[in-house]
Amino acid sequence: MPIFVPAAACLAIIIGLLTPADFRNLALQLPGVEEKSHMNHPDFRVNGRIIATLGAPNVEYAMVQLTADQQKQLLTDYPQTFTPAAGAWGAKGSTLIKLAVADPGAVRQAIHHAWTNRADVQVRKTSPRRVGIPSSKQ
Repeated sequence: MPIFVPAAACLAIIIGLLTPADFRNLALQLPGVEEKSHMNHPDFRVNGRIIATLGAPNVEYAMVQLTADQQKQLLTDYPQTFTPAAGAWGAKGSTLIKLAVADPGAVRQAIHHAWTNRADVQVRKTSPRRVGIPSSKQ
């Protein structure tokens, strides 16, 4: 019996787009990360601190909490994917990800940065070398 896969999912796989489910999987692959809820949308935490969210400002976006330097580098390398959040949050590293145009490898890198910024030393020792979806940018 054939397995049904929605056309949108096939297209996302073929051209490297990232879905909210992909983002969730990337975040939850990291040691110590748990999914909770904040302001009516999913968030991902390590040591009780938010590292990423899904669905804000709308369902087309995710957010990662980076340092200002990490944010600056990703904005330079992937301007179509990353943008600072509005106001003081964005100035402090809160970075929006437009999932529909996101490079999976860049998003994996961003989530890992956010995790590293928040995880304690014991949790970081269990870090995998690579997580998630292979990068389309070599």
